[in-house]
Amino acid sequence: MKKIILSTALALSLIAASVPVHAAESHPIIMDGVAITSDVQTEMKNGRTMVPLRVISENLEAVVDWSGSEVTITRDDMKITLQLNSNTAVKDGKTLELDVQPYIQNNRTLVPLRFLAETFGCTVNYSNGTVTVVTAPLMINGVKVTTLQYEYHMIIGGYRQQFSGKRYNEEIYALFESNKGAKVDAPTNYGWYENWDTLGWNTKTGQYDFLDAAGNSVQRFDPYILSDPSGLNGFTEEQLADYPKALIFDAVEGQWYKFSETALDSIAKLMKTAEQNGLMKSTEM
Repeated sequence: MKKIILSTALALSLIAASVPVHAAESHPIIMDGVAITSDVQTEMKNGRTMVPLRVISENLEAVVDWSGSEVTITRDDMKITLQLNSNTAVKDGKTLELDVQPYIQNNRTLVPLRFLAETFGCTVNYSNGTVTVVTAPLMINGVKVTTLQYEYHMIIGGYRQQFSGKRYNEEIYALFESNKGAKVDAPTNYGWYENWDTLGWNTKTGQYDFLDAAGNSVQRFDPYILSDPSGLNGFTEEQLADYPKALIFDAVEGQWYKFSETALDSIAKLMKTAEQNGLMKSTEM
């Protein structure tokens, strides 16, 4: 009898172990038509959709910083402070009430989605288990931009990437515009590929088209780097120091500018992050 009781207890314990204490129901998040990926599922608590703070905030163009149990979310001049397990938040010095306290789940901080989205001026809808967030569009010259298209040509073939994350596209556009230097004449030698017979060749690093909903280019930038500075013989040290190592062609203006190598690095990092967040589709050319 004792053995039977022990066996029964063991079986019950195994059954209990196989049933999760809390099964988080999946609630997809669609931001501006794109599914947001995260290693933590959204879940419902007290009738509110709770989402991973960092993923959502970064896709709302915000920066997240932690200090102890306090988290600060900033975007432009806006600053929001949240405290774990607290029903209050502070936005630009004003105290706000939260329906649900932020909490930790699987080493990720979950916060109420509607609070975050509406705080950042978004529209939030919930239907059939799916959360939809719509942000203000990127506007260039009065036209709504939906996609950034990046092309890279190789000697044989190439590839085209399309980025749908508004936050990243906005930052990339801002980097192009804010890092234009002095106007310059078109370089003597430039193109997609290095020409080893021609010194001082400027190589095109990509073509960036900001597209509207119909796929038309609203704005295009073509960056170039000086791939062979040894061709600048006869230049003085001062001239070499001042010679632009990076250029950009504004296709709408039809104008060349000096450009920033650091800005090109920043653009590449933003594109990489957007790809990691599932906001890029790539096709071969």
